[in-house]
Amino acid sequence: MFAKSTKGVNRIPLWEFHVRELGADMGEFAGWEVPMMYTGALQEHMIVRTDAGVFDVSHMGRIRVSGPDAEPFLQRIFTKNIAKTKEYHLSGPTLVLNAYARVKDDEMPYKVSDEEWLVVVNALYRDKMLKYYENVIKTHNFDVRVEDLTSKYAMIAIQGPRSAEILEKICGDWIHDLRALQFRIGESVSEHDAFLISRSGWTGEDGFEIWAEPKNMVDIYRALLKAGVKPVGIICRDMLRIEMGYVLGEHEYGEDPLRFPPANSLRYGLGAIDWNKRGFVGEEALRAYRREGVRWVRVGIKMRRKHARAVIRQGYKLYVEDQVIGWMTSGTYSPYLKTAIGQAYVDVRYAIFGDIVEVEIRGKRYEGKIVEFPLVRGRPVVR
Repeated sequence: MFAKSTKGVNRIPLWEFHVRELGADMGEFAGWEVPMMYTGALQEHMIVRTDAGVFDVSHMGRIRVSGPDAEPFLQRIFTKNIAKTKEYHLSGPTLVLNAYARVKDDEMPYKVSDEEWLVVVNALYRDKMLKYYENVIKTHNFDVRVEDLTSKYAMIAIQGPRSAEILEKICGDWIHDLRALQFRIGESVSEHDAFLISRSGWTGEDGFEIWAEPKNMVDIYRALLKAGVKPVGIICRDMLRIEMGYVLGEHEYGEDPLRFPPANSLRYGLGAIDWNKRGFVGEEALRAYRREGVRWVRVGIKMRRKHARAVIRQGYKLYVEDQVIGWMTSGTYSPYLKTAIGQAYVDVRYAIFGDIVEVEIRGKRYEGKIVEFPLVRGRPVVR
């Protein structure tokens, strides 16, 4: 189904193009061999924040859900009320929970019609979610067909403040008609057919995502690069999402109760949970957690200037007055903020924005500050 590396890892469809034409530094992420960087992660990070960069995100799972019960099925598994979603709009991120309200995945549904939806799932969980979908369909006898489109289409993301300006050159004026979380099907980019173009992304910047058959995507890539978009890799993508407070599976969430708090502790925001909705998997447990009250909250950590280079990683402990108050889930160095940053779970009793905490790094403690998301202020939150 997918080409494999010598280590047995899936290769994205445009692997050879990235290696031979763009000179990408390839590496493994979520079971796929993907472009990690081209010229350098810090430089690529600043390209996305100030100009326009293009990511190959073909490792993400792409699924079509169709049939008379497509919407009832998705309503059953999602925490968000997708019935409110208009045709040719993305609902915005929503959660899939297990019966204990632990997060199986955070996903993005696209509504083509009441009986046809497209769903982007996280690469790490694609196989798991396909099996879960089929299990729910069988259990509830939903009249639904699930089709895995991951190998059929490549997927790229053009992100940055100049994205619309550059795409206008090769797509036309209509690109400005797309609003955040809208999409079109059957358009073209520089006369090369695309399956889908949406105004969405995962960096906090304005941007667009394109699905196309691999043979067309190579030509689309070349047109974008010629128009002024720069190739950027997965390392800077992770740095960008941490700045915005976006979550990643097995870092900020997962099903293991020993590692992750329940879903109501995540402070997802962006309407990922609709508390007026009833009947979704995990609802009973989720409401019970809500009644009990939140024990852990997810916050941003920004290291003080004197410790700007003390890069923080997943699992590092946080202290106040020698008391362990939480743990880091993600960390990086932000060239935009010029300091180390991260995301953490903190006991609600200590979650005071602006308060100073200590992060333990290899046996030593370094000072940081508890801050709100997004850590980068003034960015258009487009997802």
